Amino acid sequence: MEQLEEQIAHLIRTVDDLSDIVARQEGEIATLTRRVHMLMQREGERESQTTGGTVVGDERPPHY
Repeated sequence: MEQLEEQIAHLIRTVDDLSDIVARQEGEIATLTRRVHMLMQREGERESQTTGGTVVGDERPPHY
């Protein structure tokens, strides 16, 4: 009986630890999502302000 109680105590601690980790990761994911959204908005604004002189991706430069 004592062995089962000990195992249950370990399992409860493990579940609590994992719960804390998941909660922390949820906060980190929310922060990263906000940052990515801000960067996408900033890049969109920057692209709309450029005159088109920037080479993007596989586009060939004008001298080709």
